[in-house]
Amino acid sequence: MAGVAHCTLKDGKISKAVCHKTVSEIWTIISGSGQIWRKQDDTESITNLEAGVTIDIAVGTYFQYCSNKNDLVFICVTTPPWPGADEIIYIDKGAWVPT
Repeated sequence: MAGVAHCTLKDGKISKAVCHKTVSEIWTIISGSGQIWRKQDDTESITNLEAGVTIDIAVGTYFQYCSNKNDLVFICVTTPPWPGADEIIYIDKGAWVPT
């Protein structure tokens, strides 16, 4: 079983840095562009996001994302299905200052 969401981050915006307790995610970018920062253990990376790119976010990974000149639009699949708002752990420091 899985959950699916259609997501949009408005242009020039930066998300809060978070981590999930029990779900992994797979994103496929539909339109727009941006970046995602991911940190797992001692490994950090920043990946460019644009139409056609698919990325994964393993459970327990810290992550934060931002949009560039256009809205960042993507499909997000969670496994298992999204359990609710208490799934998110907010992280004090990501790659960027959230907007």
